[in-house]
Amino acid sequence: MEKNTIKIGIIGLGTVGSGVVKTLKNFKNIEVKTAAVRNLNKKRDVEVQNLTDDPFQIVNDPEIEIVVEVAGGCDPALELITTAIKNKKHVVTANKELLAKFGAQIFDLANENNVSVLYEAAVAGGIPIIGPIKTTLRGNIFSKVAGILNGTTNYILTKMEEKNISYQECLKDAQDLGYAEADPTGDVEGYDAMYKIATLANITFHKRIDVNKIYREGITKVSADDIKFANELGYKIKLIGLAQKADENESDNLAKLDIRVHPMLVPTSNMISGINNAMNAVLLEGFPVDKVMFTGPGAGEFPTASSVVGDIMQIAGELHHTDTVLPLHRCTDKEHAEQIDIKHTKNKYYISIKAPNSKGTIGAIGTVCGNNNINLSSILQKGIKEDNTAQVIVITEVANEFDVQNAIEQMREQNIEINNLIRVM
Repeated sequence: MEKNTIKIGIIGLGTVGSGVVKTLKNFKNIEVKTAAVRNLNKKRDVEVQNLTDDPFQIVNDPEIEIVVEVAGGCDPALELITTAIKNKKHVVTANKELLAKFGAQIFDLANENNVSVLYEAAVAGGIPIIGPIKTTLRGNIFSKVAGILNGTTNYILTKMEEKNISYQECLKDAQDLGYAEADPTGDVEGYDAMYKIATLANITFHKRIDVNKIYREGITKVSADDIKFANELGYKIKLIGLAQKADENESDNLAKLDIRVHPMLVPTSNMISGINNAMNAVLLEGFPVDKVMFTGPGAGEFPTASSVVGDIMQIAGELHHTDTVLPLHRCTDKEHAEQIDIKHTKNKYYISIKAPNSKGTIGAIGTVCGNNNINLSSILQKGIKEDNTAQVIVITEVANEFDVQNAIEQMREQNIEINNLIRVM
C-alpha cells in the first residue's frame, strides 16, 4: 500500500458499486476501506476490506476522506450525504433523483463545509458531460440542452421500429433481456430522464431548477404505427429531455426556461435521431461553440463506474495539495429559474387521428385547426379500416400548445378520435 493512500467508503455494492470496486483495483493510491450493503450474506463477485449494513459507519469514519454513494433513492441517501459533508468528507454520487430534488440543499452545505460533491455518473452514465460543461465549455452561453437520457426507453423505441411491434411486446422483450426493470415506471414514464434534465439545466443555465415544475410524459402511448408514419415523414421518435430558453432573444439573467421530458419526432437530419438501442446522447447549443453532441453508454456496470471513478480520481488528485478542492466543479448558483408551463410553449406537432370515413371529415379537421390559429404543414390519409374509419396524420407548423390542446378538445367534441399527439423537435 502506498504511503499516501486515500481511503474511501462506498454506500451500495450493486451493479455500479461492484464496477467501481473492480475498476479501482487499477489505482494503488485508492483503498476501499468499507462498503455498506443491505444484505451481508449475499454472494458477491468483489471483495472489500470491510462490509457493513450500517452506512453511517462510513460517513462517520474519520479515516475515510471520500464517500461514494451509489445506492440510489432519497432515504436514507440525503441524511447520509449531508452527514458526510458535515464531517468534512468529499462526496461522489450517481444519485440523479437526490440531486434533482435536494441538490440545492446539498451544494449549499458542501460550500459551507469547503468540500466538493461530484456527480458525473448521475446524468448520462459513462458519457462525460458535467465535467466538460463546467470546464472546457465554461466560456459558452447556452441556449439549449437536449438529449436521450434513458437507455431503456431508447432501446424499446428502437426495437419497436426494427421489429414493427407494439410497446407492450417490446417492453416484455426488454425486461427479459434485463434492459427494463420488473417495474419499469421510472424509465417508461419519464421520471429518470426528468431528474437528469433537471441537473443538466441547472449547470447549463446556472439556475436552480424546481423538478416539480418540469412537464413529464413517457413513451407508453407511442404505437408502432406512430413510429412507422414518423419514418415515412422523415423522423424518428425519441424520448427527449429538453431545457431551453423560452425566448432566445432574452438576456441570460432574465430568460425564462422551458424544461420538459416527452416523446418527440426528431428529424433524421438531426444527430440525435441516429442514437439507437441503449445508447444516450446530449446535445448542447450555445455561443461560441454552436452545436456539440456527446454520446455513449448511459448505464451499465463499467460505463457508470467509469464516471464514478473519474470523479474519485479528480478529488484524490487534489486532496492534501490545496485548501479548496476542485473549485470549478462547485455549484454556487443561488438564483431560482423561472420555468414556464408546457401550455405556454410553441412547437410543431404530429397528430394521429381516427376519424369517420365520410365527406367533410378532412375539412372539419382543417377548420378546427384554422379556428385555433394552427397552420398545417401536411395532412395525410393512411387508409380505411374495417370499421369504416380513416387514419389521418396531421403535421402542423409552429403553433401554441394552448391552441393545439383547444383544437384537440374541439375535435373530440365532433367525434374525431385522437390516437396520439407528439411534439416535433
